[in-house]
Amino acid sequence: MTRFKAAIFDWAGTMIDFGSFAPMGVFVEAFAQFGIEVTVEDARKPMGLPKWDHINAMLQAPNIAAKWSVKTGKPASRADVDRIYEVFVPMNERVVADYATLVPGAAETVRLLRERGMKIGSTTGYTRSIMERILPLAAEQGFAPDNLVCADDLSEGRPGPLGMYQCFIDLAVYPPETVIKVDDTAPGIAEGRAAGCVTVGVTLSGNEAGLTPDQLAGLSEDEKDAIRARAGKLLTEAGADHLIDTVADLPALVETLEGV
Repeated sequence: MTRFKAAIFDWAGTMIDFGSFAPMGVFVEAFAQFGIEVTVEDARKPMGLPKWDHINAMLQAPNIAAKWSVKTGKPASRADVDRIYEVFVPMNERVVADYATLVPGAAETVRLLRERGMKIGSTTGYTRSIMERILPLAAEQGFAPDNLVCADDLSEGRPGPLGMYQCFIDLAVYPPETVIKVDDTAPGIAEGRAAGCVTVGVTLSGNEAGLTPDQLAGLSEDEKDAIRARAGKLLTEAGADHLIDTVADLPALVETLEGV
């Protein structure tokens, strides 16, 4: 018997979209349609949350909240979040396929974990309508998980544990400590932590690094170490039990944890 029965992966920044770029320009453009200027840095800060919550978090940020109040004469409301969200989702649907390339080593990682008898699950901050654009493209590249839980599938998303609970049900795996949650964002790690899983943070392929593979390859080792330290601190504070550079490093970590 192996210690682990399943690995549950995040999508953007973890399994696809190295550097987590797909939503960034869309957030900037969606806010611009309401006369509010935001930056990619603003958009990256709440990354990992369900997209409605992500927009709400951006509107609560002091700099954006001030711009909204000046523009509209009042603080942002839930109805305002709804309005931006209704603009954001179809915009993200249109561009997301351009960012569906697997992270190098992702398909091989899935193959190796399956050979160990592990099931492969997934959760995401994306809506089901966005993921419908991604699923067939990922499958063509060798990543077809056994389940998918989207941000709008349940009444509550990250950082709460309900998405992971749904994975336990879908995959018929338990107890929680036999499941690994892999994510590049603090809310995604917190999701796994809240469910009692072993959590693995990804430091170099995700949102915190925000770099393409070529950009990352052009950095010195000291520069990469600085990113590892910055991302690692964020993920560890969110509850990460272990840190790896990318999902390509997961099989080796599992072997170490299994003692095999």
